[in-house]
Amino acid sequence: MSNVQSHLVEVKVPQLSESVSEATLITWHKRVGDAVREGENLIDVETDKVVLELPASKSGVLSKIIKPDGAKVGSNEIIALIDTDAVASAASPAAVATTQPVAVSPSARKLAHELDVDASRLEGSGRNGLVTKEDVMQAMQQPVAAVAASVPVIAPSGNRPEQRVPMTRIRLRIAERLLQSQQNAAILTTFNEVNMQPVMDLRNRYKDAFEKKHGVKLGFSSFFVKAAVLALQKFPIVNASVDDTDIIYHGYFDIGVAIGSERGLVVPIIRDADKLSFADIEKQIADFGVRAKVGKLTMEELTGGTFTVSNGGVFGSMLSTPIINPPQSAILGIHATKDRAVVENGQIVIRPINYLAVSYDHRIIDGREAVQFLSTIKEALEFPGRVLLDL
Repeated sequence: MSNVQSHLVEVKVPQLSESVSEATLITWHKRVGDAVREGENLIDVETDKVVLELPASKSGVLSKIIKPDGAKVGSNEIIALIDTDAVASAASPAAVATTQPVAVSPSARKLAHELDVDASRLEGSGRNGLVTKEDVMQAMQQPVAAVAASVPVIAPSGNRPEQRVPMTRIRLRIAERLLQSQQNAAILTTFNEVNMQPVMDLRNRYKDAFEKKHGVKLGFSSFFVKAAVLALQKFPIVNASVDDTDIIYHGYFDIGVAIGSERGLVVPIIRDADKLSFADIEKQIADFGVRAKVGKLTMEELTGGTFTVSNGGVFGSMLSTPIINPPQSAILGIHATKDRAVVENGQIVIRPINYLAVSYDHRIIDGREAVQFLSTIKEALEFPGRVLLDL
């Protein structure tokens, strides 16, 4: 934002990353004539990687909206003006809010803070207009409902309704990257099964003490990430990438963790995963999951990565062939752990089995290396003490 006149301030689109040419304005949270406070979010801006908030740099009144909801914009484009000398219209919702503070229950205030919802702008359903926890949850669902209500409905003959909905920028980007991966890499997938009982026993034995000490639950994700890092260290070609006719070996381990959300699939990166503890990894994954739901991941967190772990098991998937996230050369697919009949020492026994899949770029990774890589992950999970002792 910069000065146009002494009392007018331009609202500009922030500088986008080099790989992002344009963005889409999603929803203006203020109307012309509304009072705005410095630091208050004016509008959500969606790129093909993340949804950004655009805060006001000065307090005043939103005097003009130049670009409406849904407009395509570029870096530093002017989209509105703020009048720092004006007074909000008496009829504006913002003006009313400033003169009549909204009462918010403690539980609603806590939830609103966690979800980054402005509780002061909600209409309370409690006694004397008190904003409740349920009001905050409903506010989180309203954008989805608003989009659904604006969808064009086509009703062909025979009363068979259809809907035509434009893809969001994130969905378009996902489609583009997945197609790019399929077209530009020689993708092959190898499978193996792992007995998760040792990991489950270790987790059950220490989960309470772990949570008490570190303030985060001990899940299975950190075991998979640690096992993947161990295997990548043993087979560096799987951690490499292709650049034209060159192979780039990465001397670091930045692990992408695929997270599904209502906004689409995102893959935030755990940087230098080899240097992190189990607790550090669990904290990062938990934080990514919360912020992915409300679109608070940054572009930096979604950029880069040398290898990806995708856990379709949380949705009940039994088996899949994951698609490589370019320019990476491999991806680990994790699935649902189920009790299955297996043979051990000539006897049929029941074990909690997880089917693992590694998709890899056959241009630089041979089948032998891919199979041994996955076998290393299997061994690390079936003998988790090796991971803990770095063996």
